[in-house]
Amino acid sequence: MSQTVSALLQLRDLILSGELAPGQRLQELAVVDRLGVSRTPVRAALARLQEEGLVEAIPSGGYAVRAFSEQEVNEAIELRGVLEGLAARLAAEKGASPERLAPLKACLAEIDAVVGAPRLTEADFERYVELNARFHEQLVALADSPMLAQQIARAYALPFASPSGFVMVQAMQPQARHILSVAQDQHRCVVEAIENREGARAESIMREHARLARRNLELAMRDQDALRQVRGAALIAPRRA
Repeated sequence: MSQTVSALLQLRDLILSGELAPGQRLQELAVVDRLGVSRTPVRAALARLQEEGLVEAIPSGGYAVRAFSEQEVNEAIELRGVLEGLAARLAAEKGASPERLAPLKACLAEIDAVVGAPRLTEADFERYVELNARFHEQLVALADSPMLAQQIARAYALPFASPSGFVMVQAMQPQARHILSVAQDQHRCVVEAIENREGARAESIMREHARLARRNLELAMRDQDALRQVRGAALIAPRRA
């Protein structure tokens, strides 16, 4: 692993875990000492984290860890829905062969097995997160648009805006199975729309699908124990009383 990649992964983890708090200034030399790498990879890692939205440049020089309001998180989720909706529409309009749709359908079947379990355990939710991420990645790939895939990857870089950002919150909610069932039905409907080359329908479904994450955000903001299940939750500013 290169020093730049190592610095990026370590810094990202420190930020998302809350060890580097929102608003905290990141002094280049202090980061170098903490990570044990040279200044050049640290500088490159900080620039990449600025692109991802996790840090911001400050007027006096250097960077600081970003904080996000609830509205900004909602907007990030909405943006992800818009981009994924475009991916679904392009996939439908370009047409997807049965061979290319087969992995998506296989993923649907695996998710069905998880959602249909007699009792949902934490392991089931972790498995759902893995399968859900795979489904979204496969759907984006069907669009055959490297430029769009790049923009979606940037949207996913904010963990609470990613497709599985708030899934673990559901594990603590009594309506967990219902929400997962709704999400899975939307997965199935978008695959059907792509298969039938219904671009507008596919786009609409994926945009609505992202709104489930906004509902989960609302649940999490009312329950700090649930919010702690969200990767990067330390960056989300608490509601004012």
